[in-house]
Amino acid sequence: MSEPEQPPVQAPVHPSHADPVARAWSERIGGPVGGHARPHAWWTPVRVILAVATVVCCLALVQKGPCIQTQWLNNDVRYSKMCYSDIPYLYVDRGLAEHHWPYSDSDGRYQAMEYPPGIVYVAWAASWLTVPFATGPPQSVRAHTEPDSFWGLPGMTQEINRNFLVNAVILLGVALLATFCLVGAAGPRPWDAMAFAASPTLLVTALINWDLLAVACVAGALWAWARGRPVVTGLLLGIGTAVKLYPLFLFGALLVICLRRRDLPALGRALVSGLLGWVVLNLPAVLTGAPQWRYFWHFNSERGPDLGSLWLVISDSANPISAHTVNVWSWLVFALACLGVLVLGLVAPRTPRLSQLGFLVLVAFLMVNKVYSPQYVLWLLPLAVLARPRWRDLLLWQVGELFYFGMVWLHLDNALASGTSGGGDPAYTIAILVRVVAELYLTSMIIRDVLVPEYDVVGGAPSEAPESDQAQSTTTRSNPVVV
Repeated sequence: MSEPEQPPVQAPVHPSHADPVARAWSERIGGPVGGHARPHAWWTPVRVILAVATVVCCLALVQKGPCIQTQWLNNDVRYSKMCYSDIPYLYVDRGLAEHHWPYSDSDGRYQAMEYPPGIVYVAWAASWLTVPFATGPPQSVRAHTEPDSFWGLPGMTQEINRNFLVNAVILLGVALLATFCLVGAAGPRPWDAMAFAASPTLLVTALINWDLLAVACVAGALWAWARGRPVVTGLLLGIGTAVKLYPLFLFGALLVICLRRRDLPALGRALVSGLLGWVVLNLPAVLTGAPQWRYFWHFNSERGPDLGSLWLVISDSANPISAHTVNVWSWLVFALACLGVLVLGLVAPRTPRLSQLGFLVLVAFLMVNKVYSPQYVLWLLPLAVLARPRWRDLLLWQVGELFYFGMVWLHLDNALASGTSGGGDPAYTIAILVRVVAELYLTSMIIRDVLVPEYDVVGGAPSEAPESDQAQSTTTRSNPVVV
């Protein structure tokens, strides 16, 4: 019996040919690539994109420079210079400076960490990786010092900075891994991943928190799905859910695709492997400290309208809204939005791509979520660059995100009309609405691509082609650099 015929490996798509913005930019360096251009043997697309991502990651660290230089102690600097990060403060406030296992009882000395286990493990491991560079007092001294006084201990501020740098190295390495996966997921369009690597939102938000860990899991899941590996896809989404909750919602996108392809066994394999990955990462936390593990869920259920959310806008313009009311309505609206994505996916002329459906589900969640921290743009970024790989649309969306990024710090710095951490600033409200409009604009472009495939610049690429176009995925070779 002869082997099934494999789809041919497509030549890479040159952005200077396919994208108007890239074509215009290329005029500054000689214009679009010609038919007789000779590619460089070593500088392949993946290496060029990783090099750009490395530069952006280094600039992300430079962006935190003012806070590093002031040892994170100057409130005016951390907001006015927009260099704030959660990492140094949690190193002290959650017991990491004492290498306290976050899932053990500290007798009230430390609050439990308000994150899923994946982030907690990395933060705790980074505290141990800081030990060779520690400059603070011995652990015996720390054990007899109140946590609020840690910042005043000799050498402690320098150690806090070093712990931040340790975390930064980890996160920036994770960003490179995510970039590599996106290049692979893009198939014959490797240059689409450049929109992630060179993203201004990546530069300014990469080191605010540990969100890049979940971003890398999602990018890896996109890579695995592009290669027809549902088990690996589900496993990475399950691990991602143990890091941040949002990768869980991408299983809804898999459901739509598998229904279209009549391939529910693939969905089943993804769900089982995802559950396994989630359980394995959560098990140590549950076994060593179930109350501390539950704190993440309790914290989010009790949280009211918070920074960046539409619920905050509604609460500021009308009567305050209780956490219970927000919980009920946010999940109800999100469920209706997911139903809409399901219908959209089923009625579309051809099977939408995972990146398209994943973006739509995730943006619906962020619209109704109780908080929108500045780094949440990273959740959308890997999906956006594959769902709508047009520089114009991606940049317009990120302009809105960057405007919000700047305004949230001015709001917290009390630099706006009536700045308070609880809201009430008209300028800050406008910033929230501008960000939402920008997200809705990109959402509308993706919905149009799904309903009218002629607008979709990706088309039926081998990485995510409809079921009628391919029997199984193929791995594309690393292509020489030609833009």
